[in-house]
Amino acid sequence: MADRCKLSAAIVSDSVERSYLLKQGCDWILRYYPNGGRSEIGDSARYVSLVVECSDAIDDLPRPPIDLRDRHGGQPEPPYVVSTIYSWPGCPTSSGLSSYYRFLIDKAELEQSGDIIDDCFSIRCVLTLSGETMDDQFVVVPPSNLHLHFADLLESMDGADVTFHVGGQMFSAHRLILAARSPVFRAELLGAMKEKAGGPIEIHDMEADVFKCLLHFIYTDSLPGLQMASNQGEAHLDVMMASHLLVAADRYNIERLKLICEHKLRSHIDANMVATSLVLAEQHCCNGLKEACLQFLASPSNLEAMMASDGYKHLKSSCPSALKELIARLLPPNMKAAKDIVMAL
Repeated sequence: MADRCKLSAAIVSDSVERSYLLKQGCDWILRYYPNGGRSEIGDSARYVSLVVECSDAIDDLPRPPIDLRDRHGGQPEPPYVVSTIYSWPGCPTSSGLSSYYRFLIDKAELEQSGDIIDDCFSIRCVLTLSGETMDDQFVVVPPSNLHLHFADLLESMDGADVTFHVGGQMFSAHRLILAARSPVFRAELLGAMKEKAGGPIEIHDMEADVFKCLLHFIYTDSLPGLQMASNQGEAHLDVMMASHLLVAADRYNIERLKLICEHKLRSHIDANMVATSLVLAEQHCCNGLKEACLQFLASPSNLEAMMASDGYKHLKSSCPSALKELIARLLPPNMKAAKDIVMAL
């Protein structure tokens, strides 16, 4: 597979030349000539010239795609790029470089394009080389394994200085790590709300396995227990854990964990769980999950199945505001007055 090296540059139109060095096994230079640059180009003043040069002789020099970026940063629609950018391989240059490509952009068409903003225009250059250029790489930097070290610390509990009592179980942890990951823990463990040292800290309204998963995420930034389940029963338990963890993440203001759980619940919406998920979304400000639930319930069959589920009673009693919004969403668009009445109840 090819190794890719990408360079994006915004070049001021009145500059004489800009050079960029690309390191990919050999030296690469991108040159910009606002007036054509090379004498062998006929009527060179008509063009803006870009030259990609390589210091080494390459038999099969890869053609680096170069295109303009429009005023919004995207690529202009063809045929603009096709008709105004020309390229060809060159012969050895006066500087001794042995391989290069030249790209020409017609000035008149460029000025008429509307893509010059504040005397500037943007150019993208993408250079792709084969993996052979990396065969002589002597130093390979491994990916970060910081999370593995913290996982080991969580397992051994060396230096633990705080204990929690949750659901009949005891958990040891490190104050500084918890404080670094959660502003709520920071206030409880280090700030003005600091818990008194000595006895374990009691955490109510949370199950022990949920707190264990919470600690795992705090230390490793991952939740291996929330992978795709292999059967329907495991999937249900998996979604239930995501529901409990979402509540815990919101309680301790761990935003990334909250979003992971929200995403998990959004991908497992069904008639049995949608009412519970809608309540969670409303109570914990999960707008994406809420919208997904409301869209699911826009189907008459899904709505009827939800009303027959155990979660419907919970929705009516604990979150009437979400139920009113659902009713308003189901009314036809021309019944705005009726929607206003429902929302005012």
